[in-house]
This record gives sequence, C-alpha cells and structure tokens, in this order.
Amino acid sequence: MKKLIFTLCVACGSALVVSAQSKVGGISVEMLKEIQKEQSASPANKALVNAIAANNIDALAKNQQNAGAFDTYFSVETKRQSITDQKSSGRCWMFSGLNVLRSNFAQKSDSLTLELSHAYLFFWDQLEKANLMLQGVIDTAKKPIDDERVRFFFHSPIGDGGTFCGVSDLAEKYGLVPAEVMPESFSTDNTSKARSLIASKLREFGLQLRDMVEKGQKPAAIEKAKAGMLSQIYKMLVLTIGEPPQQFTYAFKTKNGKAAGAAKEYTPQSFYQEVVGGPINGTFIMAMNDPRRPYYKTYEVEYDRHTYDGHNWKYVNLPMDEIEKMAIASLKDGRKLYSSYDVGKFLDRKRGYADTENFDYGSLFGTTFGMDKAQRISTFDSGSTHAMTLTAVDLDENGNAKKWKVENSWGASWGQQGCLIMTDRWFREFMFRLVVDKKYVPENILKVAESEPVMVMPEDPLFLPDE
Repeated sequence: MKKLIFTLCVACGSALVVSAQSKVGGISVEMLKEIQKEQSASPANKALVNAIAANNIDALAKNQQNAGAFDTYFSVETKRQSITDQKSSGRCWMFSGLNVLRSNFAQKSDSLTLELSHAYLFFWDQLEKANLMLQGVIDTAKKPIDDERVRFFFHSPIGDGGTFCGVSDLAEKYGLVPAEVMPESFSTDNTSKARSLIASKLREFGLQLRDMVEKGQKPAAIEKAKAGMLSQIYKMLVLTIGEPPQQFTYAFKTKNGKAAGAAKEYTPQSFYQEVVGGPINGTFIMAMNDPRRPYYKTYEVEYDRHTYDGHNWKYVNLPMDEIEKMAIASLKDGRKLYSSYDVGKFLDRKRGYADTENFDYGSLFGTTFGMDKAQRISTFDSGSTHAMTLTAVDLDENGNAKKWKVENSWGASWGQQGCLIMTDRWFREFMFRLVVDKKYVPENILKVAESEPVMVMPEDPLFLPDE
C-alpha cells in the first residue's frame, strides 16, 4: 500500500514538472532533448569537464604564449612614491585622489615626504553620504516607497565608493591632515560591518522622515529631526573611525625620516593650504570614454554622492585617442593622474599585468565572447570598478602608447611592487575615467567642458562609483 502511494506521488510530480515546463517560453522536453543532443560525449570533452570542474578557470584559460616575461621599461615615468593599501574597503577613489595630491606636493617640495590621512576624509565622506540619503528621502517623501528614486536612497543609503570629484569637494571643505594625525582604524580597513549598521540606522531614520512629511509636519521640524539623526550617525562614525582633529601639531619630514624644521600648529584647512595651495575644483576636467553616447559632449550625473554638500559628478565624453593625448601630455610634465578601470578583466594578478591576451576563455569553453565596449557597458558586463593612479607610459617611435603603468592601492607586495602594467589594447577596452589638469586639455575640449551638461541618472551601468 505504501509503495503504491509513493509511486502515484512520483508519477503526479513528474506530470506537474512536464506541465510546468510546457508553458510558452519554458524549457520543454523537446527543447531539452535538443540541447542534450548538442553535448559532446567524446573522451576529450569528458576530460575537459573534469579539468574545469576541479580547477581555477583562469589557470586553465591562461594563454601560455603570453605568460612569459614582459617589458617593464617606460619611456615616460613620473617619480615613484610609496604604495598605499586600502585593505578591505572600497576607498580606491580616495587613495588614488590623495596619491595625485601628494604627488603634486612632491613636485613643489621634492625633499619632503608626505602621507595623507584617508581616515580623515572618509569620516566626512560618510557623514555627507548619510546626509544625501536623509535629504533625498525628505525630497522624495511624497513618492511611493517603490518609486525608482526612493528605492535608490533606501537600497544603498551609504557606501565606500566615489570619484575624484568627491576628493576635491571634501578636501576643499574639510581640509586635510597627515596620516599620523588621524591613522586608519579597524573599521576603515574593514568597512563592511560599520557600513551595514549605519545603513540600517539610516533606513530606519528614512522611514521616520517620510512619516513626518506625510503627516504634514513643518519643514523646520523635519530639518531639526534630520540634524538629530545626523548627530547619531556622527557618533557612530566617531566610534568606528575616530574624532576628526580640529587642530594639530606637525613637522614635515625629509625622505630619510628626519624633521625638516620646527613643528607648527595647523588646522585641517591651513594644512590643506600648505599642501595643495589653492582650490582643486575648477582646475580639472573628468574625461570619460563611453562609446554608447555621442562624443564631445558634457554630461552630469544627478544625485552623485555629494550632491547636497558639493557638486554632481560632471564629465566630458571623449574618444580614447583624445584621452590618451591628454594623459601623455600630463605624464611628460611629471603629473600623475586619477584614472579608473574595469580592473578584473583579463588581469593576471600574480604578475600585475593586464592584457586582453592573458586568457583565452573562448577556446576553453568552445565559444566566443564577442561584445564590444559599448555593448559590454549597456548590458552591465563591464564598467568602472576600481580607481588607480596613472604614473607612466611607454611610447613608440611615433609617440603612440604601447603600454601604461598605474600605482595601485593593494599594498606594496602586490603585482609589480604595488603597481600594475597594462598594454594599450587593454587600456583602450577597460579604461573609463581620467582626471586631467586643464593645462593639458586642448581648447576645443575645454569649451565642451563649459557647455550645458546633459543630465543622466545614477542607475546607469557606467556610473557605479569607483571602489
């Protein structure tokens, strides 16, 4: 009797599966048979299945013809500086941005060494991102909770990522401090837990603010409530990152570690003036290569992470030839550049070498991967994921780039002594953003940068912040 009931249950279950899969658009029995007929049962294919199932795909796909020693000479190279380590955080944009600032300082004061505090700027970055979320919730409170813009604020209330625009806004507003004055904490090196707790609190606060707006409370009461909420976030940031100093005593050091003079009293703003010497905003353009959109046009990303307290993220869309010319001009003058990439694509991490020929995934899987750059961006297959500091280029006899080098922020033991070397063919496919001082920008591009921008929304696949 029990055997009969079990048999009937199995039969009914099979019927339900067949019925469920016979819907239009589903995998029918006939389709599945055709799929399975296409699979090779050869010994070679069986060996391939066993190999791929048991091994790292990159190890199997590695192109051995491209796996040997590669040229590390660069005809144009800026002065080397110490390599930083962002550890388990998404602050690459800040590390790259501060690398550029301290490199600029070194050009003026070559005998001195300088390490800037990432923890200090990160504190203010997180507070401003919290304010963006809360103010954004207030401004969209009359929209339904499942509205796309409301979801934008609640889905990611706070994050590590950003761009050079954030560095310029934060440094100008809050100043800078040396790394030894406000060193890294466990939660700046490992941001996920504190970020998760602050995000949860911001979502709770967001619901309270929406409720206040829906009940018709006065703007002054809502603003007061937001200030109280930010006070709680400030407290959480102090507990996890540390209290930002309002003044400090500091003596610059020479490269051999000796004091370069008597210690002086600084505020973060006066130290910024000592190191940077003036405004950053207005001195640069951000160039991007987005082949989906018309070139030689300016775009602005609405609701960038410092919208209320700084500037939206604005960029000029340019072909790679124009971007490379500006990069080469800057590097020839000894100026490093903030840049960002889809760094995980075709990257040989062990060697610190990025080339489109490093791996042959197509041959391994018996197929092709044929999307171009525009198609990869449109389908979320590729986009800017990591910022690094462009430091060198190797030019051929015609002045064209053969390869490039960046300072990374994954520690001095990674790759090429903390650096990454990339071929020009890889650079053209997976480089997305470059921040260039205006002195290296042609007049026609400067005019484009000053034109009225086309507004774009942050959900676009290319506008994820660098991490």
